[in-house]
Amino acid sequence: MNTHKCPNIEEFKKILKSKNLKATPQRLAVHEAMMALGHASADMITEEIISKGTTKVTVASVYNILTNLAMLGIYDYRMSSNNKMYFDVNTFHHIHLYDKENHMFKDIIDDELIALIEAHLGRKRFKGYKIEGIDIQLIGKPTRKKYFV
Repeated sequence: MNTHKCPNIEEFKKILKSKNLKATPQRLAVHEAMMALGHASADMITEEIISKGTTKVTVASVYNILTNLAMLGIYDYRMSSNNKMYFDVNTFHHIHLYDKENHMFKDIIDDELIALIEAHLGRKRFKGYKIEGIDIQLIGKPTRKKYFV
């Protein structure tokens, strides 16, 4: 099994069932849009769904679905520097590159680097804290616009 892929629609249906949630047309449309976009805000997902014209949604309903799925651990979420919530369809360990000019996230898959960082930090103790996870985000701006399309 490839651990570097988001759940396809059939896997997503099984995940919903395991969480006692119905595979509604709106939830399925949100997941299809998330698979296409990877990292997206509720506005972006709503635009994607409306552009397909197959399911009726509002930004509020999409945001509620995304938030609920993130609370259940099906999606992850990140806050951008423009104070907008972006949801992430990929919940496996990976590094994010945040484009601070365009407010976009890109996944960097580097299992070796993540393992090195986790091994190094796993030996450290931070007084008064129990570390629950490591979240790595690189911040930059594009040198050429074509790289962040």
